Amino acid sequence: MKLNIVLVEPEIPQNTGNIARTCAAVGAVLHLVEPLGFSVSDKYLKRAGLDYWSSVEIHYHKNFDSLRKQYADLPFYYVSTKGSIAYSDITYPDECFFVFGKETKGLPEELLIENYNSCIRIPMRPAIRSLNLSNSVAIVTYEFLRQKNFYSLELQGHIPTKN
Repeated sequence: MKLNIVLVEPEIPQNTGNIARTCAAVGAVLHLVEPLGFSVSDKYLKRAGLDYWSSVEIHYHKNFDSLRKQYADLPFYYVSTKGSIAYSDITYPDECFFVFGKETKGLPEELLIENYNSCIRIPMRPAIRSLNLSNSVAIVTYEFLRQKNFYSLELQGHIPTKN
């Protein structure tokens, strides 16, 4: 099983750092589509990802079309407030891509139109514009993992005991 998280032109380094940390925690691959709104050496990016950077598989792509062509045989799901299908109403295959847009604009409308049947959304109240990007990634990621019975993740906690 392989989960791929795609950030198309992310703008806020702290969000990308948090998402990288989530990817490290669950073994997801992170794909960053340029242009990035920050330098990968940004101190806020590094701080948000803490010391997990060496545990994340990251791929950089010059544009979304090249990424899509490289993985043309795999399904892509486009996460957007404009999607019509709840993220929890899909049964996900063992390998797929979840695509997220930039924080200020989301995914390009033409991309959503071209992929209408693969556009998913996180339900929320109509008066709210959107959730934070890193929170959205975590929500969708953990639904994928739940459907896969949290494959290879540790499910038991380790609470210290008093002697």
